Amino acid sequence: MDYRQPFSQNCFMKRALSLLFAAALTLAAQPTPPDIINTLESHERSTSRSFEDTDRQIDDLLWYHRIGDVANIEKYEIASSKPRRSKNPTDINAGNPIIFPVYVFSPKNLKGKAPMLVFVHGGVHGRLTTSYANIFREAIEQGYVIVSPEYRGSIGHGSDLYSQIDYGGAEIDDTHDARDWAVQNLPFVDKNRVGIFGWSHGGYHTLMNIFSWPDDYKAAYAGVPVSDLVTRMGYTGQEYRDIFADFIGKQPEDNVMEFRRRSPVYYVDKLKTPLLIHTTTNDEDVHVIEVEHLIVALKAAGKKFEYKIYQNAPGGHRFNRIDTALAKESRAEMWAFLARHLK
Repeated sequence: MDYRQPFSQNCFMKRALSLLFAAALTLAAQPTPPDIINTLESHERSTSRSFEDTDRQIDDLLWYHRIGDVANIEKYEIASSKPRRSKNPTDINAGNPIIFPVYVFSPKNLKGKAPMLVFVHGGVHGRLTTSYANIFREAIEQGYVIVSPEYRGSIGHGSDLYSQIDYGGAEIDDTHDARDWAVQNLPFVDKNRVGIFGWSHGGYHTLMNIFSWPDDYKAAYAGVPVSDLVTRMGYTGQEYRDIFADFIGKQPEDNVMEFRRRSPVYYVDKLKTPLLIHTTTNDEDVHVIEVEHLIVALKAAGKKFEYKIYQNAPGGHRFNRIDTALAKESRAEMWAFLARHLK
């Protein structure tokens, strides 16, 4: 057997890799032009959005695997009542409403009209994921239709929707627009029995919706809700504050009133909707002090509502979304509360 050819190719490859490595070291020692840095950063963002889109597409299929036996699953696109933001006011698309997806889950054995729950996903940049499949199954088996908007800023739907994030602003209108679209377009939804629920940033949306449109929801559940951005900016780090400064346009100390304007706790006097709040003392994300401030403010305003503060619940921020006995007990309390007002 002749070993000379493979050996020759192997030597050539080693030599080529050596030259490429030397070239890479030489380039690394040179200052990188700003335009190349910008191009690389842009490519990184584009790649991140592509991965998020693929991840979401996989999750779309997983929904059918997880709850397709009990639920019909549809996905629609609707237009927001609030226009898109554009750096260039003369852009042809400037001022146009943003288009965003809405997921609809309905019971397969549904007859007549059903009560509807608007579910709002969490995350500063988040999306609906099958991590909620256990909760959706519980809702579907109780006869609820679930409508879940992928409001502006949500991931998994391209760079445009992602970049339109407006924390505590037009994103809140997007959620309410999904509610209005559903009662106007889904014939199997009872418009007089509409509730809303969510955890964390989804709880924040829940609170902002019932304070802004108190007559449009018959019941609301807010789990570990973000409720006071002023307090929140006080106990989080500078990196987190920088993220919000990018959303809102100013650091908290430079425009505290804008952070106040986007905080549910300052609208408690608007409460008319039956409301249940759950939190836990060991929440590592939305600290209990923030939710306690909301509870105290609601009491001071003389509002009727229900709440429970768990003591060091296993799971912390996600304590009643997981599959522990305590989580199921907590969700049972949530379902019982919603049923009293929607069934």
